[in-house]
Amino acid sequence: MTTTSTVRTAGVLGTACVSTFVVNANTSAVSILLPSISADLDASLAVLQWAVTGYLLVGAATIVTSGALGDVFGRRRIFLLGLALFVVSCVLIALAPGAWMVVVGRVIQGAAGAAILASGLSLLSVVTEGPAQMRSVAYWGAAAAAGAAAGPVLGGVLNEATGWAGLFWIDAAVAAVCIPWAMRTVPESRDPNRPRSIDVAGTVLVACVLAPFVFAMTKGSDWGWLSVPTLVCLIITVLAAVAFPVVERRVTAPLVDLRLLRNPVLVSATLAILIGAGAIAGLSFIISLYFQDPATFGMSSLEAGLACLPVAAMVILVAPVVTPLAHKFGSRPVIVAGFALMTAGFAVLAVVQASWSYWAFLPALLGVAIGLGLSNGPASAISTSAVPDDQVGAASGVSNMARYVGGAVLTAVVAGIYASVSATRTATGDAPAAALADGFGRSSLAMAIFSGSGILLGLLAGHRARRAAAADRALAAASVAHTVPVRVTVA
Repeated sequence: MTTTSTVRTAGVLGTACVSTFVVNANTSAVSILLPSISADLDASLAVLQWAVTGYLLVGAATIVTSGALGDVFGRRRIFLLGLALFVVSCVLIALAPGAWMVVVGRVIQGAAGAAILASGLSLLSVVTEGPAQMRSVAYWGAAAAAGAAAGPVLGGVLNEATGWAGLFWIDAAVAAVCIPWAMRTVPESRDPNRPRSIDVAGTVLVACVLAPFVFAMTKGSDWGWLSVPTLVCLIITVLAAVAFPVVERRVTAPLVDLRLLRNPVLVSATLAILIGAGAIAGLSFIISLYFQDPATFGMSSLEAGLACLPVAAMVILVAPVVTPLAHKFGSRPVIVAGFALMTAGFAVLAVVQASWSYWAFLPALLGVAIGLGLSNGPASAISTSAVPDDQVGAASGVSNMARYVGGAVLTAVVAGIYASVSATRTATGDAPAAALADGFGRSSLAMAIFSGSGILLGLLAGHRARRAAAADRALAAASVAHTVPVRVTVA
């Protein structure tokens, strides 16, 4: 390898890993910061919930489109655009005078994060090949997983030291440094064989499916589940969902290759990924609120971040162990066992009492984390192994879209349940701690039902993995945060 190619590879790997770490740390830190933002801006958590769901909604709509834009207009160009948008969004949030500016900044950040993740991974696949590509992708995934795990703690530390805006100023600074670094070291690349058309209609329809549904789930208890606004939102969702395949059949380069949806193994694995991502996103949201509420534990943001750390760490620690288990027993029993553990953990949390201490929560939280670690890796591997070589990239794009969809939908659902049940119980005279515990329990029951459906999907998505090599275990760890377009583990 020449000196120039070494510098280029190092530049792509460095900028991609650093930016991915920052994006994922930022994403996971925001839930921890919501109570502080709420208090500082005198904003309701019902509004600030959109800082989480809005980010995920836009990410779901744009993650595949970002990859397509990079293929057509240049991957480095889209990567740099994503970094620039990320800097702008961080500054908007840090300077926000009110809640809606935070939400707007996070919506922009959803598009920026999707562009950074999609383009960064594509750039790595272009400048490396063979074992070097496998190592690079594993490093990238490890950075993503580490960022997701470290985010709540970093957010808590910065909030205590500088205020909640400190996280966004530092993120903006790091992303800004990555821009000249990438301009100097990252080569431009395109896919000359890809049609130059972009499926804008498909992207818009994905947003039209998700946004009204999340609005309905979030506001349905206030509007009334059979009220005109709720029904209109749900009707728009249904109409957009029906229109989506019709449009996709007619465009030159569809957002989703509909042939993939005729693959039952891929569909089952993708839905399993959606459920796992949704469960952990919903859980992260409500434990942040519950742990920091003065009526319950009254934790600081740092204490709440540290309280969440064992959950994130357990997911990452379990992931590399899953590959040998899948080789020995097959992926089906491993996925089923994972969802069974998740369901059991949420079932325990469904009976939470106001008298519970953090240590009473911890075993159930760790059970959910272990379950996610067991189910996520094999499902991610299956999603790329169940298709021909020329569809691996498309399959990974669909499964990564599913992660965003699951996070957005279930966060909206559990946030709505938590707020509605807690408010109702408080109105009927329950003590605040008891009302919040009941809201947490009802939300956990919804997640238990959601996770339980994953057991059925696990029975449909089964392969036996090849014997695990070091790269296999690294890629399994990477799949905690992202389905990579590489086929290694599953035969």
